[in-house]
Amino acid sequence: MLRPVLDALHSAHITANQITIASIGLSFIIGGFFWFADSHILYYLALPIGLLLRMALNALDGMMARVYNQQSKKGEVLNELGDIVSDVAIFFPLLKFESGAIYLIVLFICLSILNEFAGLMAKAIGGKRRYDGPMGKSDRAFLISIYGILSFAWVGFSVYSIYLFYLAVPLLLISTYTRLSKSLSC
Repeated sequence: MLRPVLDALHSAHITANQITIASIGLSFIIGGFFWFADSHILYYLALPIGLLLRMALNALDGMMARVYNQQSKKGEVLNELGDIVSDVAIFFPLLKFESGAIYLIVLFICLSILNEFAGLMAKAIGGKRRYDGPMGKSDRAFLISIYGILSFAWVGFSVYSIYLFYLAVPLLLISTYTRLSKSLSC
């Protein structure tokens, strides 16, 4: 489905690294809208809409690099660091909205970073990056999108929202353990 977009971007002389930078910038915009969602309830919708666009950009930068031979060490570093910085930019407002469980949110953010790092460790050890779940990047994007939709649509959701993170933290631990154990067994 993204191939026509990919071809159009390539025709416009857009590079994989430029797409990655756009994805990082978009993440800060999403985080900014999310930060002010308590004042403008429509801003909660920046989460599902913005994260869908971010995931499309993440797919496009990899496709662009592979299809049009734009792979580079610089691009790989930019992509991996960009994913971590982007997650932090988007997740940071959770500290404001879930202030009653700040330690849980900090744990969620830290484990998200650790989970990405565990995937990278596999590449350093065995030559192949691990994307194992059950709480990888796209799963976290889905979770935060659900958070945004429910926060927008359901006034009483804030009473229950913390349970999403009680579910996410053990899944992040499982995901990280899986990535590390599979990378060590290679």
